Amino acid sequence: MSEVTLLKTWREELASLAEDTETGFAGDTIGISPPAFEVKTSEFVVNQSIDAESAEFESFKDQVKGFAKAWGEIIVEFSRGCKDVVQQSLLTEDSYVVQKMRGPCEKISTSLRLLNQYLPEDRDPVHVWPVIFFVLLLALAALGVNTKHGTSVRLVNVHPPSAIRILLPDGRHMAYRELGVQAERARFSLIAPHCFLSSRLAGIPGVRVPMLEEFGVRLVTYDLPGFGESDPHPNRNLNSSALDMLHLANAVAIDGKFWVLGYSSGAMHAWAALKYIPSQIAGAAMFAPMVNPYQSGMTKEEISRTWEKWTRRRRLMFYLARRFPKFLSYFYHRTFLSGKHDRIDKWLSLSLGKRDEFLVEEPRYEEFRHRDVEESIRQGSTKPFIEEAVLQVSNWGFSLPDLQVHKKCTGKGIFPWLKFLYNQAECELTGFVGPIHIWQGMDDVVVPPSMTDYVARVLPSAVVHKLPDEGHLSYLFFCEKCHRQIFSTLFGNSQGPLESKEQNPSSKGNQEEALVFPNSPVE
Repeated sequence: MSEVTLLKTWREELASLAEDTETGFAGDTIGISPPAFEVKTSEFVVNQSIDAESAEFESFKDQVKGFAKAWGEIIVEFSRGCKDVVQQSLLTEDSYVVQKMRGPCEKISTSLRLLNQYLPEDRDPVHVWPVIFFVLLLALAALGVNTKHGTSVRLVNVHPPSAIRILLPDGRHMAYRELGVQAERARFSLIAPHCFLSSRLAGIPGVRVPMLEEFGVRLVTYDLPGFGESDPHPNRNLNSSALDMLHLANAVAIDGKFWVLGYSSGAMHAWAALKYIPSQIAGAAMFAPMVNPYQSGMTKEEISRTWEKWTRRRRLMFYLARRFPKFLSYFYHRTFLSGKHDRIDKWLSLSLGKRDEFLVEEPRYEEFRHRDVEESIRQGSTKPFIEEAVLQVSNWGFSLPDLQVHKKCTGKGIFPWLKFLYNQAECELTGFVGPIHIWQGMDDVVVPPSMTDYVARVLPSAVVHKLPDEGHLSYLFFCEKCHRQIFSTLFGNSQGPLESKEQNPSSKGNQEEALVFPNSPVE
């Protein structure tokens, strides 16, 4: 009964629809049996809904395909257009490119054509050579990968603390090291601040203790704040560096004046000692002394000859240290703070001379450098290294011409000038009155000779020893003959340590007595 009722209802609706459109339809003229029509209608409705959903999904997919296809056609047409432009403008017989490149290309092709005789006769060279070059590239890539994995990388070791430390007036601890004769028997005391990425273990690399005793020298080295086993300084500058050196001299019982030794970037601490504590300094020995590369007193020629020797990466390091020092932390963590050893020139983006290249390959230098670097980065912080880099390129608080001896009169104006005319005692000598010796390798590209030329120009009293064919490392490092020449230049003939009844010459006020001794033979 329900099927009949449903059928009648459908017929009634169809009849009413026909009446509304003024079209005569008889209910019996359809000619479709109710059950069959009813089943087909339900199947058609279900299939239609499924096809509609799938059609909706496929339409979006087709849109994506069409969009990608359209872009592909655009790119193809654009490349064809570019190809036509190049062929019509650049690759014609009259184009500038063809006229300039035709000769060299023909020479190269003629040279390569001779290699075709080694190919099989049944092979086309056009197809063979690309395969050969492709296989060659794969072989080189495989060799590079195997070499990289086969190279042994030495890891950084952590050593137990071994330094002697003193307590400074501000509560910090400073680590130091002594070589040579004892304090009470030292004729000369020599304090050496280390350079960047170094430590108290450096000093004079490779110097023999018997040679120090022969000249009666006591060598004292120390870790800069934050390096090695020394505590960091919250507000470090070159003035505080000079005061740290003075406190160290007092703590280790240096009697009277002492000499300072500055090497490379460590020279700025030696310059600071000459400026801020000149009365305690007997003399200075500088080796490839680094000055501020942004020094305003340098001439354009000196600046040009200095910067042209450096690599682009090192120039970038100087620029970052001056403008964006925080970015240096990224580079330091990827180099010497990465936990792996490597060559110093790669870490610091340095160029080395010929003799330096030979030196860095020697096992003794490698062992020394590894141990020195391990001690330098003991605390694992980038802060002291960033501070050292910033100090190098920032305002030192003084300039090198200030170290030149000159008269300084108190006061300005007409009245001090009138007093000066009648009383010259009010003017005093300022600057450093002691000797300054500078050794500069002429093949040094880390600290170019142009920097020493600037120092010699502003400090005419300094004695410059130019070393032909020597680099940045080759003269000071592991050279016994060079060490003897250095000590002879600074201290004269060797006389050994002091006897108990002798007086330390550095404690005398007369500078000549610190250099020449009454009983020393004359050359």
